[in-house]
Amino acid sequence: MENVHLAVEEDDLYSGYNDYNPTFDSEELENDVAFQQAVRTSHGRRPPMTAKFPGTAIGARPLASSFGTRMAMASSMGRPMTGAVQEGAARPMTAVRAAGYTSSLTHGSSFDPLGQSRGPAPPLEAKNEDTPEEKIKILEKKVNDLIEESCMAQSMGSLQLALEKAKEAGRKERALARQREQSGNVDHINLDLTYSVLLNLANQYANNEMYPEALNSYQVIVKNKMFSNAGRLKVNMANIYFKQKNYPKAIKFYRMALDQISNTHKEMRIKIMQNIGVVFVRLGQYSDAITSFEHIMSESPNIKTGFNLILCYYAIGDRERMKKAFQKLISVPLGIDDEEKYIPSNDDTNTNMVIEAIKNDKLHQMERDVKVLAEKYIMTAAKLIAPAIETSFANGFDWCVDMVKSSQYVELANDLEINKAITYLRQKDFNQAVETLKTFEKKDSRVKSAAATNLSFLYFLEKDYDQAERYADLAMNADRYNPAALINKGNTVFVKQDHEKAGEFYKEALRNDSSCTGALYNLGLTYKRLNRLEEALDCFLKLHAILRNSSQVMYQLANLYEQLGDPHQAVEWLMQVISVTPTDPHALAKLGKLHDDEGDKSQAFQYYCESYRYCPSNIDVITWLGAYYIETQFCEKAIQYFERATLIQPTQVNWQLITASCYRRSGNYQKALETYKDIHRKFPDNVECLRFLVRLSTDMGLKEVQEYATKLKKVEKMKEIREQRVKSGRESSARGRKEGREGSAGSSAFKPLMFEDVDDVKAAPQTELKQFSPLLDSGRDSSHSSSSTKGERLSTKMRSLPGSNEPYEASSPKELDASYVDPLGPQMERPKTGAKKRIDDDDFGDEELGDDLLPE
Repeated sequence: MENVHLAVEEDDLYSGYNDYNPTFDSEELENDVAFQQAVRTSHGRRPPMTAKFPGTAIGARPLASSFGTRMAMASSMGRPMTGAVQEGAARPMTAVRAAGYTSSLTHGSSFDPLGQSRGPAPPLEAKNEDTPEEKIKILEKKVNDLIEESCMAQSMGSLQLALEKAKEAGRKERALARQREQSGNVDHINLDLTYSVLLNLANQYANNEMYPEALNSYQVIVKNKMFSNAGRLKVNMANIYFKQKNYPKAIKFYRMALDQISNTHKEMRIKIMQNIGVVFVRLGQYSDAITSFEHIMSESPNIKTGFNLILCYYAIGDRERMKKAFQKLISVPLGIDDEEKYIPSNDDTNTNMVIEAIKNDKLHQMERDVKVLAEKYIMTAAKLIAPAIETSFANGFDWCVDMVKSSQYVELANDLEINKAITYLRQKDFNQAVETLKTFEKKDSRVKSAAATNLSFLYFLEKDYDQAERYADLAMNADRYNPAALINKGNTVFVKQDHEKAGEFYKEALRNDSSCTGALYNLGLTYKRLNRLEEALDCFLKLHAILRNSSQVMYQLANLYEQLGDPHQAVEWLMQVISVTPTDPHALAKLGKLHDDEGDKSQAFQYYCESYRYCPSNIDVITWLGAYYIETQFCEKAIQYFERATLIQPTQVNWQLITASCYRRSGNYQKALETYKDIHRKFPDNVECLRFLVRLSTDMGLKEVQEYATKLKKVEKMKEIREQRVKSGRESSARGRKEGREGSAGSSAFKPLMFEDVDDVKAAPQTELKQFSPLLDSGRDSSHSSSSTKGERLSTKMRSLPGSNEPYEASSPKELDASYVDPLGPQMERPKTGAKKRIDDDDFGDEELGDDLLPE
C-alpha cells in the first residue's frame, strides 16, 4: 500500500459533499489496511475472467496454478491488470468509488457546493462580428429600430423626423440586400423587412403631403408579386388621389382594391364601398352614391352611412325616400349597453365597487362618444329634412318628433322642439318662438332650463328686462348649475347698474363651468365698470389664454393697458388685434391715436390712412387727416376729406366752411367764392359765411359786396336781439327762483320743484341723466352726441380766423395754423365709433353680454 497513491482531482465541483460521519464513509475503506488486505486476498483467489468487451478492467492478474505458484496472466486485450502496481507509478483505485466523485477530506477542503472559492468564472468568448452572418444580423436590427423610431416620431407629431428615419431605414435595407448578395445568401432575403420599410416610407410621404413620392412607393409594393396581399394597398393610393381631388382615379383604385379583397373581409369591403359613395357625392353623381349607401345599409347599417344616404335623398329632393332613410337611421343598432347598467341597484359593496370602477373606464367613454355622435347625426338630419318633407317646416318637425319618440332616442324629442323654436327665430318669427319655448315650462328640469334660458335671452334682446329676469330666475330654479342661465341673470342685473351683484352671478357661472368664456368676458367688463382695472386685466388675460385669436379680448387688454397708463403695452396688444383682423378700421384708428398721443405723427398718419381706406365714413379719422394736411401746409389734399365729411353730415355747416377755407388757403379764390355762395344758399343766417363773402367780394372787386354787407348787418343785429332775449330770460328765471326760495323758507320741505322757463326744463333732466346714467357718456351714446359737440368746437375754431378787415396776404402761416389746430387733440376723448362696435370698451349691450347665451 505504500506504493499506492490516491490521485486527487483539482477544482472538484463536488468537493465538500463527503463532510459527514466517517463511520459511514465507504470511501475511507481505501485507507483501512485490514479491509484492503482482505480485498486483495479475496481478489487474488477469484478465478480468471475473460474480457468480453474491449476496454474492461480485466487485465493480467497473478493467478494461482494447480502447482500452487502465482503467475501473471495477460488479458485478451493485452491491458495491464487493474490492481497492479507498476514500478515508479502510482494510480488511483477506480474500482471502489463512484464515477465522477472524489473525496478530498484528506486534503482539508470545506463545503463549497457552488464553487465560490474558485473565484469568478472566466469571461465568455467574444463573438466574432467580422463574419457575414453577424453583419447581416446587426444591419437587420438597425433597420427594425429605425422603422420603430419613425413610427414613434409620427405618433408624437414630428412628421419631418419620421420621414427622415424612414428614408434612413430604406438606405440601411438596401445596404443589407447588397451584403447578402456579397455573402451569397440571396436565398435568405427577409421579405417582411423589405415590405415594412417600403410601407412605412410610403406612409410617411403621405403624412408629409408628398403625394407623388408616396404613390411611387406604393406602386413599388403593389407591382412586386413576392409580396402577398399587397393589392389592398391600393386603398391607400385611392385615398391619396381623393386628397388630390382626382376623383375618377380614386374610384378606379377603390374598385381595384375591392376586387382584390375577398368576401371574408366584410368590414373592409364595407368601408371601401362607403369611400366610393363619398367620392360619388363629391362628383355630384348622387344616384351612384345612393346605390353604394343603400347596399351598405342592407348589409351592415351604420349611423354615418345612414346620414350620408339622407343627404343624397335631400340633394335629389325625394321626400318619401328621405322619410324612409330617417326611419332607418334612428333604427340603427349602436351595440352599446344601457346606462342603467352603471346604476348601483343593491347594497352589495363589491358589486357597487365594480360598477364605480367601470363607470368611467375607456370602454364606457367610447360608448358615450358613439351615442353622442349618433344623436348629433340624427339632430342634424331632422333639422335638414324637416322643411323639405312637409309643406311647412313646423309639420316636418312634428313628424320627426313623432318618429324619434317611437325610437330608442326618446330624449331627443325635446331637443328637436327647442330647435324648432330656434328655427322660428332664424325666420324672425319671435312670437312663434316664444310660444314654442313656453310649452316647456311643465317639462322636466333640464328641458325647462334650456327653454327658459332661450326665452330670457330673447326678452333681453327686446330690452324687456323684467321678463328676461323672470325667465332667468325660472331657468336657475330648474337647473341651478346652468351657466347660461346665470349669465342671463347677471346681464339683467348689469343693465340695472348693480354691477357688484352681476359680478357674483358671473363668478357662480364660472364655478359651475370653468370654461364658460362668456361669463369670464362679462366679469371683466363688470370690473371695468367698477374701476377695478387690475382684476379686469386678470380676467381678460385668462380669457386670452383660452381664446388665443379673439380680437375682442385683445382689444379689451389694449384698452385696459391704456387706462392703466401703459401706452406701449396697449400698442402691442393692438398690433395683435391687427394681425388677427387686419381690416378693422376702429383698431387702426386707435393705433393712430396712441401714436399721435406719443408725438409720432408719421406713424399715426399711416394708421389713420389705413383706417380711412377701410372705413371712409368715420368722422374722427376724416377730421384728423384733414387737420394733418392743413398743419403740414397741404390744404388742397385736405379738401377731399372735408368734402367727405360734408357728405356724411350735410346739416353741419362747419365742414363746408372748412372746405371753402382750404380753397382760399390754396389760392383758388374763385372756387372758394362759389363754395361760400353755396353755403349761403343753404344757411342764409350764418354770420361767418357772410363775413367771408364780404371779404372775398371786396378783394375781387365784385358788385355783390353791398348786398352781402347789408345781409351781414341784418343777421348780426338779429343775433344780438336773440342773445339779449336769452340773457333777460335767464335773469328773470334766476330772480324767480330766488324769490321762490325766499317765499318757501317757512313752508313745507316737500314743495315740488318748479321750472321757470324752457331752458331750465331742458337742463335739469340732462344733468340728472349725466349724473346717474354713465352709459350715456361713452360707447354708442357718445357717437350720437359727437356731431353736436364737434360742431361747437369747430365753430369756435372758425371764430379765430382772421377778421374781415384784414387782407389775406397779411395773414402769416403761423396765424393760419393757429386757426386750424387739430380739433381732436390729445386732451379730447374720441367717441368710439367704427365698424367693430362690439369690441368697444364701454359698449355694453346684447352683443357683448349676450355671447353664447343660445345653447347649441
